[in-house]
Amino acid sequence: MASIIRADALQNTNTTNLISQTNSTTITIGASGQTITPAAGATLSGVGLTTQSVQTTGFTAVKGNLYPCNTTSSAFTVTLPASASVGDQIGIVDYAGTFATNNLTLNPNGNKIQGQTSNPIILKNNESLILTYIDSTKGWLVTSAANEGTSAISINYSIDFLVVAGGGGGNSYYGGGGAGGYRTSTQSVTPGTVITVTVGTGGAGQQTGTQGSSGTSSSITGSGLTTITSAGGGGGGASQPNAAGIPGGSGGGSGSPGATPSLAGGAGNTPSTSPSQGNNGGGGATDQATWTAGGGGGGAGAVGTTGTSGGSPAGGIGLASSITGSSTYYAGGGGGKADNGGVGAGGSGGGGGTSAGTPGTANTGGGGSAGGSPSGSGGSGVVILSVPTASYSGTSSGSPTITTSGSNTILKFTGSGSYTT
Repeated sequence: MASIIRADALQNTNTTNLISQTNSTTITIGASGQTITPAAGATLSGVGLTTQSVQTTGFTAVKGNLYPCNTTSSAFTVTLPASASVGDQIGIVDYAGTFATNNLTLNPNGNKIQGQTSNPIILKNNESLILTYIDSTKGWLVTSAANEGTSAISINYSIDFLVVAGGGGGNSYYGGGGAGGYRTSTQSVTPGTVITVTVGTGGAGQQTGTQGSSGTSSSITGSGLTTITSAGGGGGGASQPNAAGIPGGSGGGSGSPGATPSLAGGAGNTPSTSPSQGNNGGGGATDQATWTAGGGGGGAGAVGTTGTSGGSPAGGIGLASSITGSSTYYAGGGGGKADNGGVGAGGSGGGGGTSAGTPGTANTGGGGSAGGSPSGSGGSGVVILSVPTASYSGTSSGSPTITTSGSNTILKFTGSGSYTT
């Protein structure tokens, strides 16, 4: 005859519950902090995740459930529970094999996923995975996955960008070249994204009667990125004809206006960006008898100096960036020229100046100085990426200079190329 034992709890010698029944429907095995381990060869029947209905729009997941997700119509986000306990599990399945076309995003909802607070994506077709909450340091980890390739989830990360265009060329008489446009950006990228880098060239310096040539633009583009384009610096203005400085990232300094008492320099921040990518060139002046003076080219940090009698019109100062790990100025305007004065200093950041026909410094976007035969050409631009070393892929083209600064890898492009995240 079988024996029957009636009890509400089975305890060990330390009075810790091994099995307990708290009500008519709930039986608890083990106590808080204990690990339940099946014997070798034993199988726990009926234990696992509960499969839910197919999901087609964003939702908040609940622990203990497995969710088939169908992204055929559009990508959407699964928000994980705001409160999680060690051992909680959630399952995700690509119901229609469309995660590569329309990615599924996971929102950690104030916790972490694989130690990161950003929103990772699942982008492999037919992928399935189980997330287990481990602790507050790592948060949710992928503890089981199928059809995932090399990584079950892709965690986005941020890259800092500096994009400086080519500087404008100066004019022999009298305007200094404007600096190339200066722009910065911090953007979240998805692993596998190809970032295309274009680096602008400096404009040529010109003789009297022809404005200096403008620089060309620099840019970054890529799927999912906001395109950042910096405009080339405006060429320096000439004596009559074509006295005006040319608009650009920063405007070229004006040439002598002939019979006109004064003439404004070329407009900076053209086309308009926010924050501004540059400043106006300095204006030109004449007394119509004994002297004429052009203006300094605009810089990323200040307008070019207006030409005056006996002056040496300086180019506008550039802006400093520490993206490489040390503070460096970029995008300074080229110095202008006055007949009874001299050539002004170039703005800090590579602007040519002091001596007639000084070119802007290469790979700074500096404007070329006025004076000389021909005048100074603009400096070429530069594009710099600062990538977290932990996420650095090592895949690039165009031979960027690669260095490190703290926890970041720095890619300095002085010519066009690409980086694959």
